[in-house]
Amino acid sequence: MAGLPHATGPGTTGIVLDALGIPVSGLLVEPSSAPPRAVVLALHGAGMRAGYFDRHAEPGHSLMGLGAGLGFTVLAVDRPGYGDSAAFLPEGAATARQAVLLRAALRSFARQHATGDGFFVVAHSTGGKAALALAAQDRDDAVIGLDVSGLGSTPAPRQRQLRDRGRVDWHRHWGAPGLYPPETFRLVRPLLAPTPSKETDEFPDWPELYTRLASRVRVPVRFTFAEQEPWWDSDAAAVAALRAPLTSARVEVHHQPDAGHNISLGRAARSYHLRALAFLTECLALRGDASAPRPGHPGPAAADRRGGPHVHGPGASS
Repeated sequence: MAGLPHATGPGTTGIVLDALGIPVSGLLVEPSSAPPRAVVLALHGAGMRAGYFDRHAEPGHSLMGLGAGLGFTVLAVDRPGYGDSAAFLPEGAATARQAVLLRAALRSFARQHATGDGFFVVAHSTGGKAALALAAQDRDDAVIGLDVSGLGSTPAPRQRQLRDRGRVDWHRHWGAPGLYPPETFRLVRPLLAPTPSKETDEFPDWPELYTRLASRVRVPVRFTFAEQEPWWDSDAAAVAALRAPLTSARVEVHHQPDAGHNISLGRAARSYHLRALAFLTECLALRGDASAPRPGHPGPAAADRRGGPHVHGPGASS
């Protein structure tokens, strides 16, 4: 087995979840003073592991530390095909299958941990595909919203697939090295992992798959494009195409200045993560408005308060 990802932040521990008999490894940090307001599910991109959201060369920039400090549990998992699941899925898993396994993993998590108002997904690059599939499959309102960086629907003309697995061309795929703290490229090496073949094979089909998935997403979605984003177009036409299939969801698109593709590892990480968590707070407010009780009906939020801490999992029976 690949073993648990190495935790670097205070209070962060390793965790293994059951996903239909497949172990899903990851990192977990929970708020220390009160039950969580919600759970941030963090999904890394291709060729990385869960520590993408925990490791940073500058203190105070990691999503895990910032999220816990604001009262959220943060659960960063190794997506199916990475970490402990790699031995069971040597070719990885297609996007739809990843979502099925992640839903099962979240059910496993919810059996042991309070989850507040549900799961908000922060996803990077290829992880955003699994996030959109997870929301598209959601039928029990477990997903609060999505914040996706490094993913669009219109591939940039200059992009090409990373066929030489496990090797990274820093300049081409990350943006200018100066966008990252000096120690980043040394600290990130333990996070690198081979990209499963099913992820690479699926890349050409993404624009069509995106249209199908996005049409079924019902929760708010925020997309962030780095100033130096080599993989995806983000001009007015590309943004319009990105928004078009999301007919049932609130959509925001942000362009992050002074950032490269791997925003969560760069100098702009703190700014980006705080914006993502602010979007989560907005989603919680929208969720509260949607569940406001009608006369004579206490509403789901009130029922949860009467019954104690809310434990919420995708597909859970309670």
